Parts: sequence; structure tokens; C-alpha cells
Amino acid sequence: MWGDRVKYQLSRLDVKSLGRVGILLGGRSGEREISLMSGNGVLEALLSKGVDAHSFDPGLRCPTELVKEKFDRVFISLHGRYGEDGTIQGLLELLNLPYTGSGVLASALAIDKIATKQIWLSNGLSTPDFEELTAGSDWNAVVKKLGLPLIVKPAHEGSSLGLTKVKSVDELPAAYQLAAGMDKKVIAETCIVGDELTCPLVGQGDTAEALPVIKIIPPQANYDFHNKYFSDETQYLCPTGLASEVNERVQELALAAYKALGCRTWGRADVMLDQKTGKPYLLEMNTSPGMTSHSLVPMAAKAAGVAYADLVLWLLIQTLQQKESAAA
Repeated sequence: MWGDRVKYQLSRLDVKSLGRVGILLGGRSGEREISLMSGNGVLEALLSKGVDAHSFDPGLRCPTELVKEKFDRVFISLHGRYGEDGTIQGLLELLNLPYTGSGVLASALAIDKIATKQIWLSNGLSTPDFEELTAGSDWNAVVKKLGLPLIVKPAHEGSSLGLTKVKSVDELPAAYQLAAGMDKKVIAETCIVGDELTCPLVGQGDTAEALPVIKIIPPQANYDFHNKYFSDETQYLCPTGLASEVNERVQELALAAYKALGCRTWGRADVMLDQKTGKPYLLEMNTSPGMTSHSLVPMAAKAAGVAYADLVLWLLIQTLQQKESAAA
């Protein structure tokens, strides 16, 4: 079991081998506030484990100043653009600085909801029907193809920023304008009605595995930015209360989605379970998941027997392997 392996690896760890560690937090995306919450949680956890950890906000400082800090490795707690999209990963590669999470390509692919869907579909993985929208889109044709209700959202944003649930064709232009105000690319997709689930993933390649699935029950079935991070009304069920075969099917789909994108270390797949057919559909892949008090990867890890601080430390020690790979 993953939880047992985590405990074994941490029991053999000399925290001094991690050297000076930078926590990248804040940044410049629309998810800056959440990133600060995640990063401060990570910083506190690592300090409690005796790690020489320090925060670094690339939203306030030029990222090239990472060189001056003489970090041996960094924990990426950035969300959204300039942190989860391959840009900071590329810089860290140039600096030969090991970092947590997926590499440049997987990060760039996963942040792009359209590219992600194209890869999943090419691998035979289920995801809602979609269409890229433009100012000149035929709204009636979009509704005819995708049905109602449908979801409109920016292709490169997370945390439900700029997302609209469209219930009539008349609502489409305003929904497009909202999303287009945040992103040059806008996507519309069929709205799958049913249970909202999420499945964290850890590892890489053939050794990657799925953690316990979480069922999300937001107030008024609206899992928006507020209900994700600040509401105490949103319910999270882990275990989900669903049949074991349903959980296993979701885990298999999430794991296949993670591998198809080439993700590593950790990630989280968001999934909808169609209430009519019972079929799971992939929504998106998060390659730098939240680590706040309301976050879901820590919740799944806890269900697998791994406490928050141990999870953070385990994610960080995966960078030791990057150093070894580079040396080889």
C-alpha cells in the first residue's frame, strides 16, 4: 500500500539531504490567493519536519532571483498560469533545480483543457463532448451539438474561475464574454449531471497509482470558487459511499488520464459520474493541486494513512530522484 511505503521512505530520510528548500507560492495567476494558502501550509509542514524551508513569491520577485537564494530544490505551490502551465518548470529545468510535480510538457498539456481532451479522446478515455468557442460561434449550433445545460469556461484557468453553467442559448454570449475576459481560448462542453468526484494520483509511469476517490457535495450543487475554498457547507465524502466497483472504475479512468498526459509525482483528476448511465467522465487534470485546509489530495492521503506533513515531505523527497536521474 502507498501509505505504508510513504512511512517506510520517510523513516529512512535524513532531512539534511534535502538541503535548502524553496516554496514557490503566490505567483501571478487568478489563483494567487489560494496559492498563498497552499504554500504557507506547505512551508509550515516542512518546517515542522526540520526542513530548511523558505518561501519565494514569483509574483513579487523576479523568478531569476532563485539563483541568489541558492536553493537545492523547490516545492511548487503555484496554481494556474505561470506556475502550473510549464513556464516555471522550464525555468527550473534551465537552472538545473529539482522541483515537485509534473515536467514542462505534462504541465503545459494539462493546463490546456482542449489539448487535454484531445489527448484523452485519442486514448479512448471518456470526457464530455466539447467545442472551442469564438466571438463568431453559431450559438444555436453549439447548443444543438452539446445540448443544455452546458458548461462554458476559460481553457487555461482553474478553480472554476470564469465558469458559467448555461441553461439557455440566450445565456451563451455573456458566458463566452466572461470566459474570454480571462483567456484567449474558451471551451464549451456538455454538462454531465450526477455525482461530482475527484481522484488524486501519485507516482510516475508504471508505478503511478490512484488514491481513494472523494465525493463532493457542494451547496445548491454549485462547486464554485467560494464553495471550493471558503465554504464550510461543502461536504466531502471519503469513502464516497458508492459501490466499490464504481470507485475502482473512477480510479482506473483517472490513472489512465494521468499516464496519458505524462504526469509525475502527483496530480488530481476531476470526474463526473453520469446519474443516468453510471459512466464516469473526465473533466480536467490538476498537476499542482491545492494544499489548503479545504484541499482534496491531503484528504485522500489521510484516508490512505498519510498525514498532511508527511504527504508534503514525501512529495518533496521525490525531487531527490530527479537529481539522481540528472546525474546519471
